[in-house]
Amino acid sequence: MEPDMPTPGDITLNRRDLMVVAGACAALPATTGPTRAQPAPRGEPVTAAVSLRVNGEQRSLSVDTRTTLLDLLREQLKLTGTKKGCDHGQCGACTVIVDGQRINSCLTLAIMNQGAEVTTIEGLGSVDALHPMQAAFVKHDGFQCGYCTPGQICSGVAVLDEIKAGIPSHVTTDLTAAPAVTELEIRERMSGNICRCGAYSNIVEAMTDVAGRRA
Repeated sequence: MEPDMPTPGDITLNRRDLMVVAGACAALPATTGPTRAQPAPRGEPVTAAVSLRVNGEQRSLSVDTRTTLLDLLREQLKLTGTKKGCDHGQCGACTVIVDGQRINSCLTLAIMNQGAEVTTIEGLGSVDALHPMQAAFVKHDGFQCGYCTPGQICSGVAVLDEIKAGIPSHVTTDLTAAPAVTELEIRERMSGNICRCGAYSNIVEAMTDVAGRRA
């Protein structure tokens, strides 16, 4: 005859015994076998041939397909005037002009600019022959630490071209008339270029000066 099974009332466990049993059960999965970190998968980077015209010079090279235009300019072409700031397209320090339009070079891959015409701060002017925008920034003290200045100048040149082409902005009130070079237009269009030193008013003066000379 089989013995009777104990009822819950027949089992007496104090709190300490219960904690010991629970701890032993919790440790079982961790002791069933060795645990080893899995190695990360590795492979050769995928490269592609890129050909583009930079500051008037044709450049052809092989790049990792993950390379941004910013890193191509700085690391491979050694054009370090274009600065890496936030690397998220929020500060504008990496602004360059591609096919006549200003872009954040950290947000575009090099292979996406096949055959493009790229102008960096080095291509706008030199120490002996400053671009009018560069000269105006010096004249009006449009920079302090200077880190954001290459992006500011490239963006400033493109902004005046945008206004000249009649492209409206968020603050353009009359879409049937050509936008004017006003302080409001300049501040709105340049809002994507951050200056931690706060030289904004001087930058507006520099751009207004250049716009007046163009007119």
